Amino acid sequence: MNILVINSGSSSVKYQVLDMADGTVLSGGRLERIGEPESRLTHHWRDAAGARQEITRRDPVPDHAHAFERIATVMRESGSAGQFALDGIGHRVVHGGERFRAPTRIDREVVEALRAISALAPLHNPPNLTGIEVCLRLFPQVPQVAVFDTAFHQTMPVHAFRYAVPESWYRGHQVRRYGFHGTSHAYVARQAAVHLQRPLESLRLITLHLGNGASAAAIEAGRCVDTSMGFTPLEGLMMGTRCGDIDPAILFHLNRETGIDLEDLDYQLNQESGLKGICGVNDMREAQRLAAAGDERARLAIDMYCYRIRKYIGAYYAVLGRLDALVFTAGIGENSPPIRKQSCAGLDRFGIRIDEARNVQACTEVIEIQAEDAAVRVLVVPTNEELEIAHQTRACLMVRA
Repeated sequence: MNILVINSGSSSVKYQVLDMADGTVLSGGRLERIGEPESRLTHHWRDAAGARQEITRRDPVPDHAHAFERIATVMRESGSAGQFALDGIGHRVVHGGERFRAPTRIDREVVEALRAISALAPLHNPPNLTGIEVCLRLFPQVPQVAVFDTAFHQTMPVHAFRYAVPESWYRGHQVRRYGFHGTSHAYVARQAAVHLQRPLESLRLITLHLGNGASAAAIEAGRCVDTSMGFTPLEGLMMGTRCGDIDPAILFHLNRETGIDLEDLDYQLNQESGLKGICGVNDMREAQRLAAAGDERARLAIDMYCYRIRKYIGAYYAVLGRLDALVFTAGIGENSPPIRKQSCAGLDRFGIRIDEARNVQACTEVIEIQAEDAAVRVLVVPTNEELEIAHQTRACLMVRA
C-alpha cells in the first residue's frame, strides 16, 4: 500500500509518498514561500535503480491551489508519479475540535465540518482544508483521510482539559484545552514501548516534543492524560517564538498602558516572544552559540527554557504517580545534549539522572541516556510524524475496507 502524506501549512506544503510495506519514502518534497515573489520547490525520488534523485525549482507560486498543481507537475516531469499507484492520501489537520477524536475518512460532510471549526485554528486549518480540497479534485478516485494533531489528546479527563472560566465559554465557544503535536507524541510513545520491550498499556511516560514549537505530554497506558499546549499552541513550554504560560492579566495591563490592540498582542506573543523575545534569536543552536560567547541574554533564555521543561516534568510525574521513561524528541530534543542535561538537572530524587557519555551519542535511532543506576529510563526517540500519519491513514482505510 502506498500512502501520500500531505502537510499543508500557512506558507508551505510538505509531502511524502511512503511504501507501507516497510515505511520506505518513495518520493517527497517541500514547497516553501507560497505567496512570495520567489517560491522554492525541492522534490526528491528514487529512480529505477534505487538511487536518490533531486530537483529544485524557483518560481512564484501565488497560492496553495497553484502549489499542488506545481507539485503534481514536477512529479510527472521527474517520472516519479508513474512509479507507483496511490492507495490513500493522509492529510495533517492541526485542529479537530471536539468532534474529531480519531483519523477520519474525508467526504463532503467532513470538509464542511472542518470549515465550521476553522476559527479554532485560523492560521493552520484553512491551508490544511485547501490542501484537502485540491487533492480531492486532483485525485478523485483515491480515498483520503484527515489525521488530527489534537486527536491523541482527546483522552484527557475533563478535569485536565477544562479551564476555570464561565461555563458559557466552553458550551458556546468550545474554550477548553486541546493540545497539539499529537501525532509526534503518539509515535514516540509507541516507539519507546517497542524499545523497552513492554506493552504500551503497561507504561507511564512523559514525552517532550522540543522543536521551534514545544510541548510535553503525560501518557498512561497509551492514553494522553495531560499535555502542555492548550486552546492554542501558545500555552505551556517556552518555545522559539511563543511565550508559553503567561498571566493573562499582562495583556490587559499592556493595553491600558500602551494602547496595543489585540492583533498586535497576538503577533507579539506568537512571533516575537520565547527565545526570540529574550535573546533576539529563535534558533536554539544560535542561542547556544551566543551563550558560549558570553551573551547573558542568550544564557538567560536557555536557563528559562530548561527551567520550564523541568517544572513540567515534575508536574507530570505527580500526575502519573510513577514514571517508567522520559522521552525527548523533535529537533532540539533529538540533537541538543546540553538542553537534555540541563532540563533533567536536579531530578535525581525522582530517579532521573543523565549519563554524560551516553547523552552525547548521535541519535539516528532510539538511544538511552540515563545513568546506569537510574530508576527512570531516559530515551531519545527520533520522531516521524509523516510515517505516523501514514500509519493512521492506512488503519482508517482498512477499517472501511
